[in-house]
Amino acid sequence: MSIIIFILVVVAALYAQPVNAQQQWSLKQCCDYAVEHNITIKQQENQCRQQEIQLSNAKNQRLPDLSGSAGQNFSFGRGLTAENTYTNTNTSSTSFSLGTSVPLFTGFQIPNNIKLNQLNLQAATQDLEKAKNDIRTQVAQAYVQILYNLEMADVAHRQISIDSAQVARLQALLNIGRASEAELAQQKATMAQSLLTATQADNNLQLAILAMTQLLELPTPEGFSVVRPEVGSEGGKTIVTPDEIYAEALTTKPEVQAQQLRLRATENSIKIAQSGYYPTLSFSAGLGSNYYKTSGFKADGFAKQMKNNFSQYLGFNLSIPIFNRFQTRNSVRSAKIERENQTLQLDNTKKALYKEIQQVYYNTVAASQKLQSSRQASQSSETAFRLTQAKYEQGKATITEFNEAKNNYLKSSSDLTQARYEYLYQQALILFYRGQELHF
Repeated sequence: MSIIIFILVVVAALYAQPVNAQQQWSLKQCCDYAVEHNITIKQQENQCRQQEIQLSNAKNQRLPDLSGSAGQNFSFGRGLTAENTYTNTNTSSTSFSLGTSVPLFTGFQIPNNIKLNQLNLQAATQDLEKAKNDIRTQVAQAYVQILYNLEMADVAHRQISIDSAQVARLQALLNIGRASEAELAQQKATMAQSLLTATQADNNLQLAILAMTQLLELPTPEGFSVVRPEVGSEGGKTIVTPDEIYAEALTTKPEVQAQQLRLRATENSIKIAQSGYYPTLSFSAGLGSNYYKTSGFKADGFAKQMKNNFSQYLGFNLSIPIFNRFQTRNSVRSAKIERENQTLQLDNTKKALYKEIQQVYYNTVAASQKLQSSRQASQSSETAFRLTQAKYEQGKATITEFNEAKNNYLKSSSDLTQARYEYLYQQALILFYRGQELHF
């Protein structure tokens, strides 16, 4: 029994671990998880479901309707009799009916309404894809921020390692009388500043992780970590021009597709409004019967009256519009204005997309140039630091010169790290606008 309890406890502990503590998260996993759990996306999915219901309602307008009714009436007081006299009588009547009607011609309103709702459903689906793309972009930005803060924390801790090694070296030199207390105190102060910088870098990393886990709707940031992509040979790649990116984006970006679908839908809205000019024709049919009884008079039984009074009817109803206070004319005008507005909205969406692509393109060009210059600066500052470090350890450079060279080296390392991830992110955005999946 104790073994079984132990196994159950172990299994429960395994299942109790948070999902973010199981493995490192790749960018794709983060994007997929965010898309699945984001509230805005779920709301947009509900909008799609609403449009599906609207489409179903539009299609069902072709079907016949069916309605039944039953009535029971009582009458009291004086009334005219068959002998043309008035007397106090009580009457009761019971009626039943069943009727149906079928639209035969509605001025093409029903087929155009179906097409309109089909286009609205497709547009809502594209809106859903746009919402997913927006959350993917936000996740990618948060992911890059974590990567950058990880590298900055590494640089800060590397600085501590350098400073602690120098503190230990000066302490040893002080013990043999080859260094002064002032030099040791100055190096310890530098190391204390490095510790503070590392603490701030660690805090920034935790805040970046918190922002990501909140974006993913995770319950806690504890145990969350990301996969570091391989970076090192970036830069120098040919960047596609904005016009080429834009040409590809027009065929893939959901926001453009949604506005194009809505523009097509306005044509159906105009046709629906124009249906008011046409006559309409419908077919109707029904069944009915009733039972009638007057006090003081003998009446046939309920079943007999219902049988004898049973009736059926068939009918066609033709309605021809002649004058409806210009409502149809104004509805058509309003629908055409809506088409013009939708055309402007499509143009505005395209222009906004092109501006975004231009921004990403020039950001990528700038990031590429920054990466190249940062790599050269990092190599030069590293060489200068190594030489100064050797001179300092041989007593040919002051501690101030050493710290200055070290700070320049670490700053250039930070700048290189920032340039690498900035370029990585901008390149990913270009591929994303070209219809590819966000990845590093």
